[in-house]
Amino acid sequence: MIKRNPPELKIQNSKHCKRVTISPGEYYVSNEDVLITTLLGSCVSACLYDPYNKITGMNHFLLSSKRYSKDIPMCITDAGRYGIHSMELLINEMLKRGAERGNLKAKAFGGGSVLKTIGSLASNYFVVGEVNIRFIREFLHNENIPLVASDLGGTAGRVIYFYSGDFSVHVRKMAKTGGRLVKREEQYWKKSIKKQEEAETRIDLW
Repeated sequence: MIKRNPPELKIQNSKHCKRVTISPGEYYVSNEDVLITTLLGSCVSACLYDPYNKITGMNHFLLSSKRYSKDIPMCITDAGRYGIHSMELLINEMLKRGAERGNLKAKAFGGGSVLKTIGSLASNYFVVGEVNIRFIREFLHNENIPLVASDLGGTAGRVIYFYSGDFSVHVRKMAKTGGRLVKREEQYWKKSIKKQEEAETRIDLW
């Protein structure tokens, strides 16, 4: 269930509900009553849950690469491998809390056309949000995790609220994407590229 632009977010037993906000590169998992929220532009959040064991988890990621190939699966690119790592961190933590992989279901959000280009680095490549959408769809398909609901793409940013009580996600669209959000995602995009390049060139000593 997705609830768009709720005039007033009313969560059952909200006075006793823990509230957690996550930022780019972070994830959160819980087996308790919790409301997880984040602000998305080009980034994507996967909201995963095991409805039988009552485990929920959400991440916030952005695939970062100087080159986005359109003719090969996103999951096998360098950026895709880091995306897989992000998803596996989330899934493994859920399994530690008692979730079963075969029970997992997903809802996915974000991937807006916020970072169309970043200087000369991203010119001549398709928008970053599209890359993240391709990745999350491919990953969930490859892992046989049903995508039961999604709100992906477009030009607007989103604030999402994932409630563990009934696994619903409330989506509030941003009428106008602010410069602060764009700047934050540019910084995260560039920082992620630097981190990936350093990891690829690191020499292991035995």
